[in-house]
Amino acid sequence: MANVSARQIDAIIERHAALQARMATGDMTPADFVAASKEFAELEPVAAAAREVVRLRGELAALDEMLSDAEMKAMAEEEIAAVKEALPAAEHDLAVRLLPKDVADERAAMLEIRAGTGGDEAALFAGDLLRMYGRYADAQGWKVEIISANEAEVGGYKEVVASVTGQGVFAKLKFESGVHRVQRVPVTESGGRIHTSAATVAVLPEAEEVDVAIDEKDLKVDIYRSSGAGGQHVNTTDSAIRITHIPTGLVVIQQDQRSQHKNRAKAMQVLRARLYDLERARAHSAEASARKSMVGSGDRSERIRTYNFPQGRVTDHRINLTLHRLPEILEGQMDELIDALIAEDQAQRLAGLGD
Repeated sequence: MANVSARQIDAIIERHAALQARMATGDMTPADFVAASKEFAELEPVAAAAREVVRLRGELAALDEMLSDAEMKAMAEEEIAAVKEALPAAEHDLAVRLLPKDVADERAAMLEIRAGTGGDEAALFAGDLLRMYGRYADAQGWKVEIISANEAEVGGYKEVVASVTGQGVFAKLKFESGVHRVQRVPVTESGGRIHTSAATVAVLPEAEEVDVAIDEKDLKVDIYRSSGAGGQHVNTTDSAIRITHIPTGLVVIQQDQRSQHKNRAKAMQVLRARLYDLERARAHSAEASARKSMVGSGDRSERIRTYNFPQGRVTDHRINLTLHRLPEILEGQMDELIDALIAEDQAQRLAGLGD
């Protein structure tokens, strides 16, 4: 684990104090005050962790000096043991807080789920996954909005795209990208045989217009009549939109809304997220080639998790974690899984700092 030096700790505490003193003067432009307030808020938990490390290290040094006093030695030895137990956890907490942050962590996310191998059963499983993420989002206080959905006749989805908004959405969902596999007896199986099906999940950070410059000349826009489920309004107006981004070949189809303008806006929202994701992938490719993270490689063709119904277990293959809580996890109780993935990513990045 990367250890934080006393000099680094002093610099953190000094910067925090300097920001606090500067903001207290009142002699700042509104823009400078906003920038300082943002930095202060981000630095506050880091400075608190740094002060805790300073306190424990100081306490340990003072207790070491007491060992030479025969009357105080027994008490000092007992307290030293307690401090030595607490100090590594405090140092680890500080090191984690000092890890470079993913600028997208606090963003909303675009959640895309597609049925893979397994036909009707794969579509039903895609529906189960959407429900699982929806329940988890509810527990986090997030909002889920379906952007587009291609429903299967038997239920579930051939493909569904949803926007998930709230605090720190991408930070918690970004390790969900990949192939999710289910092993169970399909409802259509009369012989009781277990089948294996799959669905692909992609989690993209949502992008603002300022993040991605899209030139209208680079877009090919086709307008046509909606098709599929939708009742009396289907095939009555030319409202469906297909946008092709010519430089990348990305295609987004949106036909869920009756309004052509609403369909275009939603299609552009999805296109921006996909283009932003492409840019992030390019930026991270050099780092990935140097040290590919087992958790955060972002390879969406990789089988990352298996949901085994007969044994009631969920296994995440990247971190070799098996939980015998399948029903609860499908109800959105995903904290143990997600926390373990975040912790493994942090451990790998801390180890990488020492390379």
